[in-house]
Amino acid sequence: MNRKFNCVLLIDDDETSNYINKYIINEAGFAENVKIVENGQKALDYLKSNNDSEYLRPNLIFLDMNMPVMNGWEFLEQYKKLEEELQSEMVVVMLTTSLNPDDKANAERNESINHFMNKPLTPEMLQELQNRLN
Repeated sequence: MNRKFNCVLLIDDDETSNYINKYIINEAGFAENVKIVENGQKALDYLKSNNDSEYLRPNLIFLDMNMPVMNGWEFLEQYKKLEEELQSEMVVVMLTTSLNPDDKANAERNESINHFMNKPLTPEMLQELQNRLN
């Protein structure tokens, strides 16, 4: 790994995926900290809580598409309304099990999404992402 991220935010309602993704990120030495929230609304609440002593500003967000309460697409609509300074410091990667080509095409057209990846996350995917971001 070239650059270690300070904080990665995992937004996914699947507990198993979160466990595996956090493990892979930690094993690869990809990030100092990994925060996990279960849906888009909790992610927005976390991002807006930047005055909280437990808050770490994410450099990278791995975003699932299908979640209860607020899905990935709904999250992105609200994310666009956040302060530009906050958005500019974050990379958003759609990380999903969707094999629907329309989902990938929509992600590629969405200016808030930097990259689209299919689960499960692997060390090789982290390296590829690292290479793209450097």
